[in-house]
Amino acid sequence: MTPLQAATRETFWTIGPIGKVAFYWLAAVAILVFLYGVYARFAAYARGSADPRDRLSNLAGRTVSATKTVLSNENQFDRDLYAGVMHTFVLWGFLTLLVATTILGFDIDVYRPLTGESFWVGDFYLAYQFAVDAFGLLFVVGVGMAMYRRYRNREGRLWGKHTSFEDDAFVWTLFLLGVGGFVVQALGIVGQPARADETVSFIGMAMAAGFRWAGLTAAGAEAVYGVVWWSHSLLAFAFIAWIPYAKPFHMISSFANVVARDEKAGARLPNVPADLDHTNAESLDDFTWKELLDGDACTKCGRCTDACPADTVGRNLDPRNVILDLKAYRESVSDDPVAGSGGPDTVATDGGTVPIVADDGGVIDSESMESCMSCMACMDACPVDIEHLTSFTKMNRQLVDEGAVDSNLQAVFQDVMQKGNTFGESQSSRADWADELEDVKVPDAREQEVEYLWYVGDYPSFDDRNKKVARALARLFDEAGVEFGILFDDEKTDGNDIRRIGEEFLYLELAGHHVETFADCEFETIVCTDPHSYNTIKNEYPEVDFAEFADDPMMPFDREEPWNADGKIDVRHWTQVVEELVDDGRLGLTGDELDYTVTYHDPCHLGRYNDEYEAPRELIRATGADLYEMPRSRNDSFCCGGGGGGLWTEHDEDVKPSEERLREAVEDTDAGGAVEKFVVACPMCTTMFEDGRKTGDFEDDVEIVDVAELLIEAIEAGR
Repeated sequence: MTPLQAATRETFWTIGPIGKVAFYWLAAVAILVFLYGVYARFAAYARGSADPRDRLSNLAGRTVSATKTVLSNENQFDRDLYAGVMHTFVLWGFLTLLVATTILGFDIDVYRPLTGESFWVGDFYLAYQFAVDAFGLLFVVGVGMAMYRRYRNREGRLWGKHTSFEDDAFVWTLFLLGVGGFVVQALGIVGQPARADETVSFIGMAMAAGFRWAGLTAAGAEAVYGVVWWSHSLLAFAFIAWIPYAKPFHMISSFANVVARDEKAGARLPNVPADLDHTNAESLDDFTWKELLDGDACTKCGRCTDACPADTVGRNLDPRNVILDLKAYRESVSDDPVAGSGGPDTVATDGGTVPIVADDGGVIDSESMESCMSCMACMDACPVDIEHLTSFTKMNRQLVDEGAVDSNLQAVFQDVMQKGNTFGESQSSRADWADELEDVKVPDAREQEVEYLWYVGDYPSFDDRNKKVARALARLFDEAGVEFGILFDDEKTDGNDIRRIGEEFLYLELAGHHVETFADCEFETIVCTDPHSYNTIKNEYPEVDFAEFADDPMMPFDREEPWNADGKIDVRHWTQVVEELVDDGRLGLTGDELDYTVTYHDPCHLGRYNDEYEAPRELIRATGADLYEMPRSRNDSFCCGGGGGGLWTEHDEDVKPSEERLREAVEDTDAGGAVEKFVVACPMCTTMFEDGRKTGDFEDDVEIVDVAELLIEAIEAGR
């Protein structure tokens, strides 16, 4: 047998029989402590309220999808190449070392006793050693990258209110485990002459050479090997036992969170049950098991806060702190030894009697919830699929239930309840915007069959600036020769933002009114001007269980079945419809009518909410305009500030979100000051940016235009 064929090593070199017994006993204790901790964590989730979503259906498929997401590190690479590489090195290095340890344990404790021989020899052993060294190196490099980023800038996103000793302990433990493994290997090579040709262990060999150069002899290596080996083993056992009780648990909870994710979270909010059970956020009992899991899944990476436009402009909202404040409160009042192991970031409480959300003295400050724009930037940025907006809306519902909302919002609620719109105008004037159309007739969809039932929306109906957008869109439909109609005074506020502010029952009334109105009309497709309307009609109206409210006198719905549950009625944003009309040549555009230099702002409800990025861009290109992208575009778009009630409230902020976005357009975009038009596809965005253009002193720098207005100008130029 050649030396290579006989290649192997003694696992317990210099460790005597008593040492082996102690090793196995400590290993068993560590594993038992670990298993109990994991059990206790998941038992705590089970005490949370039921989640309205079926998050465990098709569990096998969910697990496969989550495994792909986690192993590919695709979420970590999103907008942060450094973090993606770092996490990939750490994850794959850790998993490889874990698998390698498991293989060795199987050989020693199962295979050898059963067969009397070992498979951990020869070529397999050499390949094993090479893989361990290669991935162990990646692991150490990855942890080193993590440490560099963490300690290079102590004001960066990794540092915050909830940064604590456990964060340092976690990263340093990983580093010491990685380096310690190589030190043990190198000492073994120095002390065992039979391993002198084990060149596949290239890191161990290099370190062994360094030890020899420093004067370490074989006898010296043998003398210190046991101490170093035990130090490494004890640290490993301590780490295993510690995992469920601190930050390392995210290795398990984050994966579970990705498995249980709702792909449409945020775009469709959980419904309120008719019995009002766990409707708001009066206490911890109102939070679902998934919302509790969200807290444990949080890695404190700060991506959500980094992406949050409210935090960026100086509002009192830090999405990471909201999630971790809720977690810390839960840990501080829990009598569970695991759930109550919050450590230094646990908040002082009064036995669970602290209000969850309040103006003063609550776990979460009500101003933080009022600052949220419901833009979903936090959720899109989160690498572990925490559903911030679900918890935020629950707390907004609590504020509405207590009457503790901004007076401006109270006025909006009153206008919608009494008038059916957020402007407080008479519904009979809802279609007056069409009076100035000279050659276009706007049909009544209640009286005749149409191809497109056009839901115009509040702002295009009542706001003078957005009436121009409504007229432009009507002209586009007429130019293309499509059959369309509107609901006139039977159209009310869609309820999307009313719901996200927390007025769930007003939203239900609006949804019920509209689906009953839709049922009385004959049409093929619903077309929405506003992405907010598009979102709620498409994603949320079909979710309303009208039968559940059949006995509620405040909800006089004459229907038992959900609306459009089978998705047969197509709901679209107008840009999606008009893009097809342009492709069919029905608007007569040649693509060279305009020569403006423009940039485009992705509306949150069209982009992040519904993944539509291309239709508006294709329409802009169809006019001949030269489109330049802003640095923050598509799913990274920066909110205008109008969502989540921001359109109706004033906030203490360093700069308006609309002003910051316009600054980005004219300063950070590659075209810079050459940008002539700031193109939008959302009436709320139009309103916010027209305001920001004035308050931010951008009136001489750029013009705000809707895509529909740009198209009409192109058509007229072509003539």
